[in-house]
Parts: sequence; structure tokens; C-alpha cells
Amino acid sequence: MAHVVTDKCTGCKFTDCVEVCPVTCFYEMDNQVVIHPDECIDCTACVDVCPVHAIYAEPDLPAEFTKDIEFNAVEANKIKDVSGEPIMKKKDPLPGALDKKKALGY
Repeated sequence: MAHVVTDKCTGCKFTDCVEVCPVTCFYEMDNQVVIHPDECIDCTACVDVCPVHAIYAEPDLPAEFTKDIEFNAVEANKIKDVSGEPIMKKKDPLPGALDKKKALGY
């Protein structure tokens, strides 16, 4: 089972997670990152570094985020099919990310 980036990442796109990932399973969208389920090795390194607690191990995923399992798989595959390149280096978060982090209570 893979880890899942939930929609809590949408509008933030903190990329602390990609820096600690020992494999290259994160793919970048305009508003967030997603995890490719076939490339994730379930190491949990990304979970604790996410500033908005948007990443969960699939068995620990709260029910309101189950839709994000398919979303991660579909979007990661789309990106991989088009560009083939995962995100491997930390980037600046989106404008407003700190405000969203605060709104989420972190």
C-alpha cells in the first residue's frame, strides 16, 4: 500500500516531502503534489515533514480523504506519461500556503 497526499496539500504545495523521500515517487501538479502508488515504498519519511499533515499511509487515511487514493494514482500516472519526471528537489510553497497552513490549524 502506498502513502497518499490528500487535498490538504491543494493550494499549499509545500515540498518538504520530496527532500526526505528515498525514492522518486512524488509528482508535481500546479496546485499540489501527488504520490505514485507503484513507486512509493511506504517508508513513512514524508509523513512527519509535511507542514499541513497532508500525507497518510493508506491504512491510516481518514474516511473523508479516500477519494485521494484514486486521485493520486490517476494524476501521478498522467504526469509520468507526459513528462516522466518526478519532483526531486524542494521548491518554494505556493503564495498563500502559510495562510492555508494556519487555517488548517498547523
